[in-house]
Amino acid sequence: MKFSQKIGEERLFPAVRKLDASACVVANGTSCRHQILDGTGKEAFHPITILNNAVLVP
Repeated sequence: MKFSQKIGEERLFPAVRKLDASACVVANGTSCRHQILDGTGKEAFHPITILNNAVLVP
């Protein structure tokens, strides 16, 4: 396991796994989003993507 994944397992990944299925995970860094996906299987979105979707959805 990569060092960064070990760090993620200390707090971040368990917290993401505990989220309700409808919760949206937000991370602005590309590497952060990839690590969250690799470590938890849950997709994280860039804040601009969330904002864009909120504005475009009626």
